[in-house]
Amino acid sequence: MDITIIGAPMDLGADRRGVDMGPSAIRYADLYTKLVAQGHTVHDLGNIGVVGLELPAPGDAHLKYLDQIVASALELAERTEAAVRGGSVPLVLGGDHSIALGSIGGVTNALPGIGVIWFDAHGDFNTGETTPSGNIHGMILGALAGYGAPALVNATGPGPKLVPAHIVIVGARDLDRGERDLLHRAGVRVLTMADIDRHGIYEVTREAIALASDGTTGVHVSFDMDVVDPSEAPGVGTPVRGGVTYREAHLAMEMVGDSGKLASMDLIEVNPILDHANRTAQLAVELALSATGKRIF
Repeated sequence: MDITIIGAPMDLGADRRGVDMGPSAIRYADLYTKLVAQGHTVHDLGNIGVVGLELPAPGDAHLKYLDQIVASALELAERTEAAVRGGSVPLVLGGDHSIALGSIGGVTNALPGIGVIWFDAHGDFNTGETTPSGNIHGMILGALAGYGAPALVNATGPGPKLVPAHIVIVGARDLDRGERDLLHRAGVRVLTMADIDRHGIYEVTREAIALASDGTTGVHVSFDMDVVDPSEAPGVGTPVRGGVTYREAHLAMEMVGDSGKLASMDLIEVNPILDHANRTAQLAVELALSATGKRIF
């Protein structure tokens, strides 16, 4: 596999500082070396620029740091689009989940019609009207599907980038009332932790891959580390107890790799300030390896 690593040190989309150091923490956990050892051709393009990381005021309280997030999304979209057009798989390192506006926006410019599997404790389907916080990392999936502020929806090109029927959220366990209603209306498939409890991670991931790949041009995996239980991934800004286990996360990524459908991937929300001995970044690297073909035997 030809893989292009792109760092996106963004923390303006969230409330807690420190996630901008996530790309460095993941690189420190030897992502590049381990991918090469697995047999892949790997290019590391460094980090995109993030404008205004130290801005004193967030602007609109319902859409905090909107202009800066959109500007960074445009640069990231250019890089992911170029990687896909060059036959490479973009692997984007976050940064908070607002960076998916650029990563997915660029991939869909090069490869329209992709499906998305959104591994996350949260839905990220709020709008400026439903948000309880004003944090844009909680609006990105909705914006990519065409809901919310026009500046977000049209950030990397006019109109929605994703078809709701080809979006699957896996591992959700903390949804706001407004986004829950919008997810129902949009027709996004939400596979919660209760579904994983009932049916197991194998069946849930099998369904997610089937839905996201049915009639699509490939699958983008956006993996927010807070989908994993905080006991295994403590270095995240919005931890929620009761997440997937270490082995469940690996099995899900192994199944993604086995599907042959992976077009691009995000590793999101690694916050080394909140982490213990870089455990969360190390897990992110291990999951990237599983998604790109590493197996036990």
